[in-house]
Order: sequence, then structure tokens, then C-alpha cells
Amino acid sequence: MPSPVSYRDAGVNIDEADRAVGAIRKMAKATFTKGVLTEIGSFGGCFALPKMRQPVLVSSVDGVGTKLKVAFAAGRHDTVGEDLVNHCVNDIAVQGAMPLFFLDYLAIGKLDAGVAAQVVSGIARGCSANGCALIGGETAEMPGMYHDGEYDLAGSIVGVVEKSKILTGAKVRQGDVLLALASTGLHTNGYSLARKLLFDVAGLKPESHVPELASVLGDVLLQVHRSYLRPLQSLVKADSISAAAHITGGGVTDNLPRVLPKGMAAAIDTNSWQVPPVFEMLRRIGSVPEADWRRTFNLGVGMIFVVPAKKADKALRTLTRNGEKPWIIGEVTAQRRGKGRVEYR
Repeated sequence: MPSPVSYRDAGVNIDEADRAVGAIRKMAKATFTKGVLTEIGSFGGCFALPKMRQPVLVSSVDGVGTKLKVAFAAGRHDTVGEDLVNHCVNDIAVQGAMPLFFLDYLAIGKLDAGVAAQVVSGIARGCSANGCALIGGETAEMPGMYHDGEYDLAGSIVGVVEKSKILTGAKVRQGDVLLALASTGLHTNGYSLARKLLFDVAGLKPESHVPELASVLGDVLLQVHRSYLRPLQSLVKADSISAAAHITGGGVTDNLPRVLPKGMAAAIDTNSWQVPPVFEMLRRIGSVPEADWRRTFNLGVGMIFVVPAKKADKALRTLTRNGEKPWIIGEVTAQRRGKGRVEYR
């Protein structure tokens, strides 16, 4: 008879999975809000909607992308979970939604309970900071699917907004002012090009100290993708916003048009803010064409608010009172024939 073959022999360690789940359960429970109706470990998470006249659920799903490769190389796993949550929060916040709950998906070739706990600690931290409950998820050990020490991370979020208060961009008008808030580095986009330029072309490593950046490279690349929920909601409450654009993959060039009505464009003053050194460094190393550069990276702009011109001063005061440092980067214009939706001046 052939020798017995167990699940562990196939590469799946159920005991390690149990250890990971035990640590995750405690962190997730710390994020629970009053809407949570089930415990971690249920087949499905249940959440009670807040009382609203016409509640509309807003959902999004995303991943961290190849920023994970930097985390692997640096041996740091405690920030990528926060990246994931904040990215998803921003994606629903621009429609006026407040986050309700989050679910994560961690897939790994060989499960290490310590690494999984670090990843989920970042997710829990991000959820707590945004008032969002981590009500469930999946940690999948899949031998042969990933290289040793590597994993993939994704998540989904659900938020809610009163139907009458959804930000759709329909109220955007020519002459509206564009206010911007700074990004915290690359956020979670452009890392495939950034890694190629910094690691392959320039020969740098995460532990390299880069005088031009006045920092260790890994620290710059692993800066947490920030949440813009609070400043955005402050503008909603002040009735001083028509639309908002989260600047992710595609940069300002591709993301701002998503909230502009047909026939409208945006004129951007490129001298209105200083592009952070890391983006200038990337451009120089790869002689990256300007159009590609602007469509790959956020260039220091993480969020853009479209504000009625007559409410611009009020919006600026509101953001400043909330500890932000906004700047005016342009205005909404009529689209010119043969021109793109975003013109850089």
C-alpha cells in the first residue's frame, strides 16, 4: 500500500492557519461597530444598515498591486493592509459614502501566521481609523501558486450614502474651482514602472539611502496610501463640493475626467504645486515621456475636489480648519475640439 498522504504533505498547514485565524479574530473584533451582527468565523458577515430615508449602498474592490513586491523585498508587511483599506475607502468616499464594513482576501503559497498577522494588523488599523468594521475575509494557503515569501492581497468595502447626497458630478459647471490635497508618495499605483526604474535600471535596493530623497528608499516607497474621508466629508457637511476624484492609476489625466460631465474639461496649472522628488527622480532615471509620467503617477496629487467658484473660499477655510493644506490647481472649462479632457498649462 502507498504511504498515507496528508493535507500538510500537499503543502497546506491547517495548524498554522488556525494560529493565524486566532490572531486575526482579535484584531478584527477590535474594529467592530454597532452595526456588526455576527462574529468572525461565520459563513457570512451580517451588518445592520443605519436609519436613513433612502440609503444607497456603495461598494468597491481593489488590491495593493506590485507595491507588495517592495514589501516582500523590504521584509515589511504591516503597512500594505492600511494601503488597501484607505484606497477602497477613498474610492467610495468620492461618491459621498461613509464606509460600513470591509472584507479582505489574503492568498499565500505557504502560510506564515506571523506575516498574516502583520498584514491584517494594517487592515485593522485602517478600518479603525475610518470607522469601518472588518467583519470577515479569507486567508487562503495555496501551494504552488506563489513564490516563497510572497502573497496577494485584495479587499472589498461597502459604504452608505443618502440617495439625495450622492456625488455624481452632475452638478459640475464650467468655472468650478479644482482644489487638491497632497498624496503620501506613490500611494498604490505605478509600482511596476517604479520598481523597474529604481531596482533594475538604477540598481537600488529598499535599504539604499538616497540623498536626493533624504531617506531610505524603502521608507519612501512604502509610505501609506492616505485616507481622504475626513476632509471630503467636511466639505459635504459644509455644502461646498460638487464632485471629487481619487487620483489612482492613470493619474490626474485619466481620473479627473471620470467626474466631469460630457463636454467639459479641466485646465491644470502645473506650477501650482511642487512635484515630490521621488517622481522627478523616476522621470530622470527612465527619461519617461511626460504624457506617460502624468498617466502613471499621481505626481503628488492624491485627491481633487471640484468646488463651485462662489464657494471656493469657504471650502478652503473648511479644509484648513480640519488641518489640511489645500491648494488651487485649476478650473473646469469647456472641452476644446481635438483636445483631451485634461489640459496642462
